Amino acid sequence: LTAGISRANTDVSRPSINYNGTTQSMAISASQPLYRPANRIGYEQGQRGIDAAQAQLDAAAQDLLVRVSQAYFDVLAAQDTLTFVQAQKAAVSEQLAAAKRNFEVGTTTVTDSREAQARFDLVGAQEIAADNDLRVKKLALDQLVGSTGAQPRPLALPVQLPSVAPDNVATWVQTAQDQQPGVRQAALALDVARLETRKAETGHRPTIDLQASYAIQHNPNGTVTAPHLNTRTNNATVGVALNLPLFAGFAVQNRVKETLALEQKAEADLETARRNVAQATRSAFFGVQSGIGQVKALEAAEQSSQSALDANKLGYQVGVRINIDVLNAQSQLYQTKRDLAQARYNVLLGTLKLRQAAGTLTLDDVQAINALLLK
Repeated sequence: LTAGISRANTDVSRPSINYNGTTQSMAISASQPLYRPANRIGYEQGQRGIDAAQAQLDAAAQDLLVRVSQAYFDVLAAQDTLTFVQAQKAAVSEQLAAAKRNFEVGTTTVTDSREAQARFDLVGAQEIAADNDLRVKKLALDQLVGSTGAQPRPLALPVQLPSVAPDNVATWVQTAQDQQPGVRQAALALDVARLETRKAETGHRPTIDLQASYAIQHNPNGTVTAPHLNTRTNNATVGVALNLPLFAGFAVQNRVKETLALEQKAEADLETARRNVAQATRSAFFGVQSGIGQVKALEAAEQSSQSALDANKLGYQVGVRINIDVLNAQSQLYQTKRDLAQARYNVLLGTLKLRQAAGTLTLDDVQAINALLLK
């Protein structure tokens, strides 16, 4: 839609003619495309762009859920580590006091006291490191959630960890290749590339436009040929314009070749995305399965380590075990407790990462894990 208005002053003086007049004109025109295939294809590309933006938003939302969960479990793991180190320190302190008493009464040598003191000092250093690590993990969580003083709740023990359902890696891989946001974006990019090829091919096709115009010209003082004659001219036109491209210097052919090459690149990108997603999904699936087995093994190891510690304490009392045996059994028990707690967190986080890899992670999955925490 275009419009214009003009005003021209004319002063003519020559033999037999003396004219001084003003010409006023105004025009408006409009054009409505009736057939332009490139415009329709551009609209379809815009729709694909909206879908790609939604897929990008889904990917960002799922990534945020995983990062917050990771920071949350990092704090819990750091808290557990500090708690277990402090418990080990208390146990070693008791063993150190017992070794000193036994040395004073002459039932043990000074070696027991020095071994216990060395272990106590080592655990003290571990406590300082664990406390610092907890502070750092809390700061990371606070920064991520945008508030300070977050207090994550620990798992409610005993806990029944969720199993992988469906228990079939092929099903997870297929779901990932269909729903994962990265794959969806790559598939939409391929659609856009194919549409771009179709758009380039329309360079040879005609276009049809509906055109209309209306113009007014007013000469209040007449014209050079008809002075002093007030004239007004109105002109209205309506028509259909057909534009048929004949030759554009091979620009259309070269553009089609370019879009075909970009289409091949988009196909390769889609295949790469599918392979990467399949690999990530398999790794996450087997990681969760391995983690569940590791939790069961560590639960058995915790009981065995506790039994071994009790046996070593009894053996130390009756003289068949030395102090270092008890200290080593204590270290083994608390290390197993730390490993077990970390393994549980890894399983829970692994289930979220598996669903993220498959593109199905939602807030409901996080809330299901939240139900396993202390109320």
